[in-house]
Amino acid sequence: MAKKESRLGVILAHAPNVSAIDEGLKSELSKKGVVVTTLNHLYNWGRSSSIWPMQFGLACCAIEMIATACARYDMARFGAELFRASPRQSDLMIVAGTVTKKMAPQVVRLYNQMPEPKYCITMGACAIAGGPFIDGYNVLRGIDRYIPVDVHLPGCPPRPEALLHGLMQLQKKIESQEIEKTAWYQKGLKREYPVPEFGPRGLIPKFNPEVWQPRAKDNRKERYGEPILIGKKIKAPDLDAETLRRASGGPAK
Repeated sequence: MAKKESRLGVILAHAPNVSAIDEGLKSELSKKGVVVTTLNHLYNWGRSSSIWPMQFGLACCAIEMIATACARYDMARFGAELFRASPRQSDLMIVAGTVTKKMAPQVVRLYNQMPEPKYCITMGACAIAGGPFIDGYNVLRGIDRYIPVDVHLPGCPPRPEALLHGLMQLQKKIESQEIEKTAWYQKGLKREYPVPEFGPRGLIPKFNPEVWQPRAKDNRKERYGEPILIGKKIKAPDLDAETLRRASGGPAK
């Protein structure tokens, strides 16, 4: 393509028989202001430089996300300026904060409403694995149990520089993709994930097997023992009566 002062040349990413003549032609064209590039590079450059995050926050990590978008750190310099209030106009979900079991269905539903291609960044220890509330009855141990996550940002909370670094890592991932091989480019793709519902023993399903699988051996019980249920007469094998009394708030003898 060439149009007056704005000159741009586009060649296919997998054009056959690329030889030294093509390199010489590129050199001559570049001297005349014509840029020759691949269709993949041009398309990925446009997508990675115009990321629109969805504007919502869940807990304290959202404060750091807001600071990243303000003038001191200025996320707009890296191509992610427009925070959109609608999932229909967003292609990046930043899960910033604790995901409770009451909020998890809404997060999955919002992710399903985002158009393809879409990406997800988990910001903070709570969104990744539950953080300090990992043993809480109402906190989800990672949103990656229900939706795919592209970048994890550990911290409590991560600094704005960490979010900028995570954004740049996501941009590298986008730039490395090939259009014809990516899942969202395939014909008839409808990538929607099941929205969990409340049941008698928590969320149903407990996880989405398409994106997450439990570990073969969970060593949490080996470290912490079986959980003590309040109001039930359950004794852990490694705790004596005095320790149980103190843990339940009862008076010591």
